[in-house]
Amino acid sequence: MDKLVVLDFGSQYSHLICRRIREANVYCELLPYNTPAKVIKEIDPKGIIFSGGPASVYAQNAPKPDKEIFKMGKPLLGICYGHQVLVDSFGGKVKRTNSREYGRSVLIIEGEGEEDTSDLFKGLGPGIMNCWMSHADAAEKLPEGFKVLARTENSFSAAIGNPDKKFYGIQFHPEVVHTEKGTQILKNFAQTISGAKPEWDIESFIGSTINDIRKQVGREKVLAAVSGGIDSTTVAALMHKAIGDQLSCVFINHGLLRQDEEKDVVRLFKDHLGINIIYVDAEKQFLGKLKGVSDPEEKRKIIGEEFANVFAAIVKKKEKEKDDADSFQWLAQGTLYPDVIESGVSKGPAAVIKTHHNVGGLPKWLNLKVIEPLRYLYKDEVRKAAKLLGVPDELLKRHPFPGPGLAVRIIGEVTPEKIRICKHASKIVEDELKSTAAFAPTFASIVPATADTDNNVGWYDKVWQAYAAVGDDRAVGVLGDERVYGHIVIIRIVESSDAMTADWSRLPYELIEKISNRITNEVEGVTWVTYAVSSKPPATIEPQ
Repeated sequence: MDKLVVLDFGSQYSHLICRRIREANVYCELLPYNTPAKVIKEIDPKGIIFSGGPASVYAQNAPKPDKEIFKMGKPLLGICYGHQVLVDSFGGKVKRTNSREYGRSVLIIEGEGEEDTSDLFKGLGPGIMNCWMSHADAAEKLPEGFKVLARTENSFSAAIGNPDKKFYGIQFHPEVVHTEKGTQILKNFAQTISGAKPEWDIESFIGSTINDIRKQVGREKVLAAVSGGIDSTTVAALMHKAIGDQLSCVFINHGLLRQDEEKDVVRLFKDHLGINIIYVDAEKQFLGKLKGVSDPEEKRKIIGEEFANVFAAIVKKKEKEKDDADSFQWLAQGTLYPDVIESGVSKGPAAVIKTHHNVGGLPKWLNLKVIEPLRYLYKDEVRKAAKLLGVPDELLKRHPFPGPGLAVRIIGEVTPEKIRICKHASKIVEDELKSTAAFAPTFASIVPATADTDNNVGWYDKVWQAYAAVGDDRAVGVLGDERVYGHIVIIRIVESSDAMTADWSRLPYELIEKISNRITNEVEGVTWVTYAVSSKPPATIEPQ
């Protein structure tokens, strides 16, 4: 299968380039910026992309690629810092500019008409479009053989190219949604310039992954933890399709689940997927270990450790009951690309944002080989895979739920009171969003219509995630003429397509009011309700 590779020079969102290339049905993966040319030759990509990054090419110890890459005869596209790497590598000059560009800029594409336009900008229509800039450095002098393909008011070389070598550089970011037709630009590079065939889709992924699982696992036994979330459910469905009864699924109740989650998940797996679940009630074990712990990273690691302890106990029990051939050798996990990126183990020099228990929380002593069949998928791709694997809508349409559960929605120490508040308030948020499905036209008329608005569904299906969080902050309220010093609940509702970026949802005021009233009236110990209006970035979707 034809593919492209992106060399990551440190941008937190380098993977978005991969995501957009995949939207053009070309497989793409992320590699470190210093990947040796001989390794890239073995991968044999049709084209190579240099990502953006925070460094300056003229700085000491600035990240640079293996120079042999330029001799491979592969098409190259440099984005932002990658654009400057191209300029610097071929004898051009990059310097700090007085006219920095951050945010939206107007891009003017050189050439008159479609015939005179660079292959990079074919099919984009009129020669003026909005693009998204984020740079303080710019090319002062272009290398020999390169010409200007597009410019902005403050950048004479916003896009450059050497058509003979098929080397291109763009100062703006086509991977972000703020750049008009950015996906088409990347598609032009992938398919037209690099010649990659559009062979990547989720159906082909499922087929190839099933074959890979069978080869990797052989006749050995696999243990998979399921939470009822889309990631672990899809892993279970995929593994079950590949190896059948060699898979055993365990559902661990750590006491930090959504309301009635344990009953719903066991029923849905048995009735709809034909997969029996080993149910483990470990609530006392987890909450006992979390007592007195407030640091979010520490909470995540404790939960990861306790998951491993439970897994180890199940493995030991299996070994006692059966012979060696029947014991577990593998642990299947629902790690996704965003988990890998946020944990700082993406392949580039990105900073750690938070530890994911799938990635950084499990201890090394857990004596099981790890298999992660979804490791290179984004969340929306997982949903597509789940649908093809026959996961029922009741599971498919559920909002994402973090592996550490309510521990990351409880700010500070996890206490029984906070768990009760978080569960009850979150249930109210979800129920009220679901109830709008019956009144979708009414609510849709309150908010401005958008290209993505579907008036036939309620708010629950429109948003990416919705929940209530609670911390240690308290505020005075008056309930029944009595002064009450109660908890502040934070409602968090966001819209996203892949969980890597997210925007807070502009719910109708009437709906927010109804949710707030129900929480203060029905959830004991709550006096204030707030609505979070921070997008990702700079915030994250979960507070801890």
